[in-house]
Amino acid sequence: MKVLSIQSAVAYGHVGNSAAVFPLQRIGVEVMPVYTVNFSNHTGYGAWGGPMISPDDVRAVIAGVEDRGAFPQIDVILSGYQGGEGIADVILDTVARVKAANPDAVYACDPVMGNAKSGCFVAPAIPVLLRERVVPAADIITPNQFELGFLTETEPTDLDSTLASVDAARAMGPRTVLVTSVERPERPEGTIEMLAADDAGAWIVRTPHIPMKANGSGDVTAALFTAHYRSTGSAAEALARTTSSVFDLLTRTHESGERELQLVESQEAYAHPRMQFTVERVR
Repeated sequence: MKVLSIQSAVAYGHVGNSAAVFPLQRIGVEVMPVYTVNFSNHTGYGAWGGPMISPDDVRAVIAGVEDRGAFPQIDVILSGYQGGEGIADVILDTVARVKAANPDAVYACDPVMGNAKSGCFVAPAIPVLLRERVVPAADIITPNQFELGFLTETEPTDLDSTLASVDAARAMGPRTVLVTSVERPERPEGTIEMLAADDAGAWIVRTPHIPMKANGSGDVTAALFTAHYRSTGSAAEALARTTSSVFDLLTRTHESGERELQLVESQEAYAHPRMQFTVERVR
């Protein structure tokens, strides 16, 4: 499998491509990372150095990949946080060109815009751009519960309303939806869930909630789920494998006391997930 991943990059820590690339490589995926920023660290620190890469420069990198004849071999285009409005045009153009070269290729979009605790933390134009132009072009999306609600202009809370919001998202264009950070009121205290749905049905999985903010964990989740789904064709299998790997990554990070993901130290969790959680079919 070959993935063209258009995301941010940092020198210190693990977010964007700096979070997604290594786990994908560890499960045997060939990754072509294209950077949209090249920062010293993620912006959550409040200070950082390095450039935001212009859409024209991002486009030039992708054009160089195309010139090497790589587009027919690309199975997945993956995108995450979009710092500026212009990157969306580059991504959408790339998706169209890759799919023209390989009609079996899929586009997986992590529509990063915010979360329930912080609200939206991207430029005001980005959420609308994602909803109106980017998500409709995607085959797979991986929003958290808050982002799912914004995209569909609904209020997912309990299981029924979350499934209705997933249906609304699938009606926009994507056939496969992974919802992360599902916090429905009927779940047991101290737990958190993820839900995946496609044409074959919908499944949910529950894990203990690890009390920490883990920048980059969503990037790892989107990357692993997309790769497992692409290779197995099973949303349930992809959900089980991804949940196992990410839970062990977060557990190791929490136990380390470090702020940054213990990405390399957790590599066995990607290569050989323990499959310790039960995936339940809900539709």
